[in-house]
This record gives sequence, structure tokens and C-alpha cells, in this order.
Amino acid sequence: MSKHDNRPVVILDGNSLTAADIVAIGVGDKRVEIDAKALERCQASRDYLIEDIQAKRIIYGVNTSFGPMCNKIISDEEIETLQINLIRSHAAGLGDPLKPYIALAVLVVRLNTFLKGYSAVRLELIEFIKTLINNGVAPYIPEAGSVGASGDLIHLAHMGLCIIGEGKAYHNMELCDASEALGKIGLKPFRLSYKEGIALINGTAAMTAIAAFAIFSAKKALRIACVNAAFAIEIFGGIDDAFDADLHEVKPHPGQVAIADTIRKLYHGSRNIMLRENMHKRIREQGNGNEPVFETDINVQDVYSIRCTPQILAPVQEAVDMVEQTVFVEANSSNDNPIIIPEKKKIIHGGNFHGQSISFVMDMLSIAFSTLCNLSERRLNKLLDNKLNEGLPEHLIPGTIGLTMGFMGAQYLATSTTAENRQLANPVSTNSISCNASNQDVVSMGTVAARKAFKLISNAKHVLTLEILADLQALSFRNADKMGHAITKIYNVLNEHFQVYDNKRVFHDDLVKFRKMLFSSQLFDDLSVYWQ
Repeated sequence: MSKHDNRPVVILDGNSLTAADIVAIGVGDKRVEIDAKALERCQASRDYLIEDIQAKRIIYGVNTSFGPMCNKIISDEEIETLQINLIRSHAAGLGDPLKPYIALAVLVVRLNTFLKGYSAVRLELIEFIKTLINNGVAPYIPEAGSVGASGDLIHLAHMGLCIIGEGKAYHNMELCDASEALGKIGLKPFRLSYKEGIALINGTAAMTAIAAFAIFSAKKALRIACVNAAFAIEIFGGIDDAFDADLHEVKPHPGQVAIADTIRKLYHGSRNIMLRENMHKRIREQGNGNEPVFETDINVQDVYSIRCTPQILAPVQEAVDMVEQTVFVEANSSNDNPIIIPEKKKIIHGGNFHGQSISFVMDMLSIAFSTLCNLSERRLNKLLDNKLNEGLPEHLIPGTIGLTMGFMGAQYLATSTTAENRQLANPVSTNSISCNASNQDVVSMGTVAARKAFKLISNAKHVLTLEILADLQALSFRNADKMGHAITKIYNVLNEHFQVYDNKRVFHDDLVKFRKMLFSSQLFDDLSVYWQ
């Protein structure tokens, strides 16, 4: 039993595992238990498989070899050896390992897909994996190798190595031999039976686990992007009607309506916002009535990076929603081959291991967050450029301009990271390359797409963090005392940890501190708490 058995429990049943739960179990905040009815389904599928083996039926990956060698029929005496050979031969990844918490999440996803009851693995294997998860034993999985079509073969083969006591593994985040990690929690290496090797590796658990972490980060990043948008409106005295509910109801993209509503609630009660109804008289007072043309210093419309925020972030919100749903479906699916459905007396050979759905939405998420980065970087530029920042000091410098540089150097971080994210936004799901002697002639590259999206969103956090710091610096010069009710609450929390940057310390340290606070705390888990 895990020493952390007082943690909240997620009941795995093959049908209800969420991305948030995948993340929580992966980082060790929750543990797992298994639904009894799911175990009954698993036993039924195993029993039916045994019947078919005893009836001498030819079943792919059970008594045949794999891929283009599927016409090689394996004798009954060697069908268990076949499974071990599959794991060892396909554990061929390279590169940096997945983070232990992601590798643990891979186990979680694979276990949950078994609990659909159509993979025909033994209950002993299910209990074994559960014990690994609850005791913090995560497989060592190199990041590179999967083409995401016959599942994450290489990634999950490395996962399988851990289960059979070979290769490396993490125990409570410390790397050691897999056999040693198993011994620390009272387990011996697991001996695979027929079908279990291919059931372990012929699925989408790696790309799905990475995607779960990507969407978890994406949701928080989007909330912080809305906070930054509200700060920008306050700093520049944005005009209210760009966020008017009636405006967005006549172009009712769900994401647009939702983003506008969130930002409107954040700045509600602001005394910085320019009301359209008050603008006309103020502008007219600047002319003498005789000239054919006169110029006002009052903005009639804000720049797009402020005015069009709901429209720009609309598809980002909608991408987040779609990705979360796709991850949910994939994590609660049977995605190996063959599939055993005992109640219909069927063993079906097909392609549920193909990761095109995850690959596509990961590319979509990458495009969405590259766009979010563009928006954040342009607002930051408006804050720093004294030709655009409407009276703020150049580069937000609080001291002697020229002798001190303010945010001049830090802007390069946002510019270069935004450029990098534009490159990362190029799709991977379209980059199929035939392999496996052309048996796998159309592949998904889903794990590559998921890794790319995870990296891109991590980059986006850099830009959002810098924009938050610039917002707080700008508000040290003006408008902080007149902000809306909700955004003022957020400002007060952040400002407790903020010091105006005056060149007396290394900027990197401020970035590290705030990035951790923004993305590793619960400050922005639910924005509605600030306006309730």
C-alpha cells in the first residue's frame, strides 16, 4: 500500500478519466483505485481470448508475429517469448526522457484504456500497474521514437521494460534500475503472458498523457492572457464598446463571447475605461468649430491588440475546448489491436491505435497558442515603445533614461520566443512518412505533435510572464487606483510580490519568480473567484 494512501482517489473505470485527473495523478496529488465492474469486463475479455486460442484461431500479435511479419505463425510454446521479444526490440527510443510525472501519467492512461475491458490482459497486470502508479514508480521513457500510428510503440515499449524489470525507472522522482524500483515497493518483475506485450505498447497512451499536460497548461495560460488583456485596457484607458455584449452577440462564436465576457467581468467598475457615450463631447471641445479638419488626442478606436482581443482569442478558447474533449475520448477508448469484445463473440483486427485525432488537435493547439503569443508580444511592444505607449516612460524606465534600460533587454525574450513559437506552429499531423516495410504507410506523428504543443505552450508562459511584469511596472506609473473590482483583486495579490524594476537586480530572477507564481500556484485556477 502506498504511504500516500490518504490522497484523494480517482476511480478508474475506462470511461471517465479526465485530463485534469491524468495530471493530478501524474504529479502525485491523487492516487487510483479500480472499479469492480471494469475488472469483470477485463476478466470476460481474457476468458474469451483463452477460448479462441484453445480453438486454434489465428489472432494477430497472439500467435502471429507483428507488422508485415503477421503471416509468421508462432507455436504455442513460444507465444509468451514473443511478447518479451516485442518489448525489448521496440524499446529503441533516444533523447531526453519524459518528465517522471508525465511518464507516470502514461501508465495511468494505459491502465484506464485496459479497463474498458476489450484488451484481454490479466487482472494481475492491471493490479501491477495500479501498484506502480500509487507508489510513484514511473518508467524511463526517451522522448523520441513514436510515429503515432501503431500506437506509441517505442514509448510504450520503454514503459513495458519497467514492468518486466528491465531498463530504468523512477521511484519517487529518483532514477534507478527498474528491477531496483520494483523491489523498493515489494514487486518482482512481471512475467508477460500472451497478448499482454502488444496490449502494452499498441496504443496512444504517451501522446494522450503529454496532451493532457499540454491542455492543463493551456487552460491556465489562456486565463492569464485574459488578465493581461484586462490590465492593458486599464493601462491605456481602452474604450468600452469593443467588449460590449451586444457586439459579440451579433458575431456569436462561442469562444469570442466567452473571452469578451471574462474580460468585461475583470474590468467591471473601472474608472480608467473610456465610455463611448462620453467621448463625443470631449472630442468636440478640442476643436474651435471653424477648421475643416482638426486632430484629437483622444483615441476614437483602440489598436487591434486591445480592441480585437475577443476575436483573436476566440479560436484559442475553442481550440482548448476541442482539445480537452478529444483527450477525454482518447483516454477513455480501447486503442490497441486486436480488440476483444466477448459479449459479441468478436475479436476484431483494426486500427484504433492510430493517433490522428490527438495529432490534429495538438497541431491546432500549437497554432492557437502561437496566435496568443503574437497578441501578448504586440501588447508588450505597445507598453515599451514611447511612440505607442501613450505617455508611459520609454521601456518603462523608472530612473534616468539611457543610464538605466528598464524592460529593453527583456523584450528580446518575448520577441525571440514568439518567433520560435511561430516555427513550432507548423503542423506535424500532415507529415506522414511510410515505415515498417510500408505496413504503416500512413502515420499520425501524434506524439511528436503533442511534444511540440507542450513545448510551445511552455514558451508561451515566458511571454505571458514578461507581459504581467510589464503591466505591473506600467501600473506603478498610473491608473492602478482606478481599476475594476476583479482586476484590482488580482493586482493586489501580484503586487505584493512585485518590485519596480530599477536595474539594481538581474531581470532573470524576477522572471523566474513570477513564472513560478503564475503557473505553479492556484492563483488563476478559477478567475470567477475574483468577481464573485
